[in-house]
Amino acid sequence: MAEAERIIGTPDTPDDGGERAAATGTPAGPDASGPSGAGEPETPAQRRTGRGRRIAVLFAVAAFAYALDLISKLLVVAKLEHHEPIQVIGDLLELHAIRNPGAAFGFGAAFTVIFTLIAAAVIVVIIRLARKLYSFPWAIALGLLLGGALGNLTDRIFRAPGVFEGEVVDFISPKGFAVFNLADSAIVCGGILIVLLSFRGLDPDGTVHKD
Repeated sequence: MAEAERIIGTPDTPDDGGERAAATGTPAGPDASGPSGAGEPETPAQRRTGRGRRIAVLFAVAAFAYALDLISKLLVVAKLEHHEPIQVIGDLLELHAIRNPGAAFGFGAAFTVIFTLIAAAVIVVIIRLARKLYSFPWAIALGLLLGGALGNLTDRIFRAPGVFEGEVVDFISPKGFAVFNLADSAIVCGGILIVLLSFRGLDPDGTVHKD
């Protein structure tokens, strides 16, 4: 967990952006200038306000992703489970309810508890990193990861066969691909966005660097 914070976390100090900018010779990102946009540094109060907004975005995105996943799974269990698959786009895309004890493609079915602990650890790390967040794109990416992890963790805890061993409800079945759910989609989208942000040199604290 400490290593994860070292990689994508930043010190929680108001002057961090300025210190990193001085070290890299680049602006401290979109939050470096004041309301006038004339390059004036933000005050600690303005920086705290900006951080609060980004934290709100993170948790709003997470709540939205989690709600969509939870509602979709409730509908699938009530209406689709134990029924024939529903064709959405011919045989290219079907809605086919299954219970998955492992990861994608059914991998690791014997390690359900391990996947549960990993999901819980991801959630804890993201929540701890939230207080160091100054970037809207990173807030969206981490929100997607948090919402997806919460969605699948809910299944692991509350569904059969037992606590921390529950099977995840999957139902989106493209032809020739793994069956997955909306939580998986949120996690993948969040991961892709993080990769793109890293390639662009944008850090979670809002600083931009070029290696």
